[in-house]
Amino acid sequence: MSSLAGLAPLEAVLFDVDGTLGDSDPLHYYALREMLQKIGFNGGVPITEEFFFEKFSGKHSVDTALVAFPGDLEQGLKFVEDKEAMFRRLAAEQLKPMKGLDKVRTWVENHGLKRAAVTNAPRVNAELMISKLGLSDFFDALIIGDECERGKPHPDPYLKALEVLKASKDHAFVFEDSFSGITAGVAAGMPVIGLATRNPEHLLMEAKPAFLIKDYEDPKLWEALEDLDKADADK
Repeated sequence: MSSLAGLAPLEAVLFDVDGTLGDSDPLHYYALREMLQKIGFNGGVPITEEFFFEKFSGKHSVDTALVAFPGDLEQGLKFVEDKEAMFRRLAAEQLKPMKGLDKVRTWVENHGLKRAAVTNAPRVNAELMISKLGLSDFFDALIIGDECERGKPHPDPYLKALEVLKASKDHAFVFEDSFSGITAGVAAGMPVIGLATRNPEHLLMEAKPAFLIKDYEDPKLWEALEDLDKADADK
């Protein structure tokens, strides 16, 4: 039996947004690379994807600001704001759903589960992406890291989601795609299924996910959900 079977009866599924619902990392990478070049970051040499995933992916805006402008948080936060505006322009035209998203959405709906989107993204970004992906009516709650006492990698956003949904950590699991996000979900006491679509698998495994999948069509995911259904039927 899989690591999800013990969650029966399942109450809730929690989703990160960036890189988990929509394939947004290439758009974030493009926006960040262009804007960092403009300010002469790294001597004007474009950042690599590896550097992006290590330093920026899934991180809180304050962390991003201090990488771009060490020691100057105010200027760094202005940079982040401008970068996010560029990302939104790109996302409004180019954001695509993660492969198999409709399939997992249907599974969640058919099981009548509670669901929340939990993200470190600014609210305006998250609402744009959720709307663009046709998920505005899907989620019961949207939890923003900046609106919690602490964002990911701390557990606070996931704990707040459970509280809002009135769901137990013992009967819920998380979909995440970043080291920071997986760390947060695990710290909140839930199994986390990691999407290794963009982030390096070895990095994600360090955060101790229940298991990794390539996307929502990965047979490993559907075997685990089948085990969960069987465990639920046996109760």
